[in-house]
Amino acid sequence: MKVKTVNEVLSDNRTEKTIAHVAKELSQKDSYEKVYHRTNHHDVPMPSVDELNQLVELLKSIIFPGFFLNSELRPGTMKFYIGSTLDRVCRICAEQIKRGFCFSCSHSHGSVCHECEFKSKDISNRFIEKLPHIRYMLSLDAVAAFEGDPAAKSVGETIFCYPSITALTNYRISHELYMLDVPIIPRIIAELAHSDTGIDIHPGAEIGKSFFIDHGTGTVIGETCIIGNNVRIYQGVTLGAKSFPLDESGNPIKGIPRHPIVEDDVIIYSGATILGRVTIGKGAEIGGNVWLTTDVSPGTKVVQQKAAEYYFNHGSGI
Repeated sequence: MKVKTVNEVLSDNRTEKTIAHVAKELSQKDSYEKVYHRTNHHDVPMPSVDELNQLVELLKSIIFPGFFLNSELRPGTMKFYIGSTLDRVCRICAEQIKRGFCFSCSHSHGSVCHECEFKSKDISNRFIEKLPHIRYMLSLDAVAAFEGDPAAKSVGETIFCYPSITALTNYRISHELYMLDVPIIPRIIAELAHSDTGIDIHPGAEIGKSFFIDHGTGTVIGETCIIGNNVRIYQGVTLGAKSFPLDESGNPIKGIPRHPIVEDDVIIYSGATILGRVTIGKGAEIGGNVWLTTDVSPGTKVVQQKAAEYYFNHGSGI
């Protein structure tokens, strides 16, 4: 057995003292009370990011048959595959929704909460009933991506490759769960796509048909945004909020509309920032890097001042 040197022994002692000191500090209640998750005696694990990621992949294989997980899928076997996959989806979905309720619950109900168990299964079934609508909306998004990007060779390419479709898939799944008042799970699903694509869409946003985000990186769409049909935006666009009002205790007032309304057929070019509850009218075009905090009338083109001067002097478009 190797005999430790004096320096090695001193180093080990220092490490032990450091661990003991830091552990004592981190165990102080005032240090952890704001970041500690209490189980509330439910004896239910927290939502699983891995399970939710698997749920999304299973749903993608149903929504876009043949593209994900099972590339050998044929029309003759599709009904059996979808039925089997939906059975797995139901079980995962109900379990994660239950964990979401327990995670957000402030009450103690003992080791099992039968009300949450039943409620989670009911919501899972109601969510499954939304899948035909989710597929319909995503099919329009995929076509919009194909028609809106000259580089796209097929609708299938946009489904398989485009970060816009990845982000919108997670968004449309998470939005339906959000509308069913499922806590935390929609946000986790949305953030999975945010991490993968750099596109940040809050599940509470309302987005219409045939929506396309070209390139997409750095795009932000806030919780109370309302976006109409046939809207196209580019990378780096922010549809955000201005400073919002505080309550008597100095805390932000939540649940109020604070993000833009974008009407049908609007185009917003890269880097534009639109803040607050303003309305961008039907058919408007917002130029790159424009900063807006006021309403824009239908059909209006908004550009930066220098670009506008060039436009009027040379007759060039945006």
